[in-house]
Amino acid sequence: MTESRIQRLARIAIVAALYFVCTVALAPIAFGAVQFRLSEILVLLCFYKKDYCYSLVLGCALANLFSPLGIYDVVFGTLATALTVTAVYWCRHLLLATLFPTLGCIIVGLELTILTDAPFLLTCATVMLGEFITVTVVGYPVFRLLERNQGFMKILGLNANAADKKRKNDSSY
Repeated sequence: MTESRIQRLARIAIVAALYFVCTVALAPIAFGAVQFRLSEILVLLCFYKKDYCYSLVLGCALANLFSPLGIYDVVFGTLATALTVTAVYWCRHLLLATLFPTLGCIIVGLELTILTDAPFLLTCATVMLGEFITVTVVGYPVFRLLERNQGFMKILGLNANAADKKRKNDSSY
C-alpha cells in the first residue's frame, strides 16, 4: 500500500511539531552555551527517510523563533540543522550518522561566540557534548531497538527492513 500525499504531509507536520514542542517545553536546557536539546534525537529519523529532513528543519526553525538569540538562531541554528539532517540522510551507518549533529554544533558554537562574546572552543565543546550525549549516547541505542519494532517502523512510514535496505551495498556494516 502506498502512502497518500496527505499521510506524508501529516507525518512531516507531526514530527516537526514534536521537535518544536520538545524544544520549547525544555527551553531552559535547549538554548544557550550548555544545551541538551532532547528533541535532537529526532534527527536520526532522517537516516531512514528523507521526508524527516523537512520535518526537522521546519521544527528547528519554528523552535528557534523562541531562542534568546532571536532571528540569528532562526537563520544559523536552522542552517546547522539543515546541513546535519542532510548528512544523516546520506550516511550509511546509523552510529556514524549520530556524529553529524555533533559536528553541526560548530555553527552553533560560532553563532554563540559572535553574539555573546563567549569563548569559541569552550562554547563549541559544551554544545557538542550536549549533542553527543543526546544523539549518540541516548539516541543511537534507542533507535537500534526501535528498528526491530515493526509497529514503530510502520508508524514512521517505513518497512521493517528500511535500515537494512539502506545499507545493502555496504559490506563493511
